[in-house]
Amino acid sequence: MKGFIDAMLREDLDAPAKQKHTIPRIMERLAAEHDFELARSTTVWDYVSKRRPQIRAEALEGRRHLDGMVPQAKRPGEEAEVAFADFWLDLAGQRRKCVLFTLRLSYSGKAVHRVYATASQEAFLEGHVEAFTVLGGVPSVHIRYDNLKPAVKQVLFGRARLESARWASFKSWYQFSAFYCAPGEDGAHEKGGGSTRAGGSAANTWSRLLRSNRRRS
Repeated sequence: MKGFIDAMLREDLDAPAKQKHTIPRIMERLAAEHDFELARSTTVWDYVSKRRPQIRAEALEGRRHLDGMVPQAKRPGEEAEVAFADFWLDLAGQRRKCVLFTLRLSYSGKAVHRVYATASQEAFLEGHVEAFTVLGGVPSVHIRYDNLKPAVKQVLFGRARLESARWASFKSWYQFSAFYCAPGEDGAHEKGGGSTRAGGSAANTWSRLLRSNRRRS
């Protein structure tokens, strides 16, 4: 009997409120489907009152594990992340929308930022060259990317991508691999935070530099 009751209570976890099993309904199903006598109401009542919160707690615990994040263990110099972010700049008395290129090392968090007028392929490639020069090398495993237009011409199945010829040649010259995150929300967890922090951290850095330059002038 306990196994049948537990199954009904688990059905209730995702059922609308009006469709959840009341104790009389549980007793009716036990009688109709499993030949249990309705006279055992006290036993059923005591068991359901105790077991329902336990099953709810077990389900919540399981879902917490499913929704949790797996810590990403990185090694020095192996991986990096690249992102473009919108960046507003006050220049000659006018506010202009630019783009901020960020290449961030996954292990140390050290990042190189460059501001460009547009997210063109030229800016994309130049940002890599600048970052490799500042950091003194190229990540040895791969660099993670969203499906940025300067690199990806078409998203294929899985992680397969049709890359632009110029981008493919650039990677070959510098001898590094690209890891493309899944499109949309499915790939949000695959980057360690470079894309979400790119705008904020660099904007703070640029703001400090601009304030410093104004004071000196």
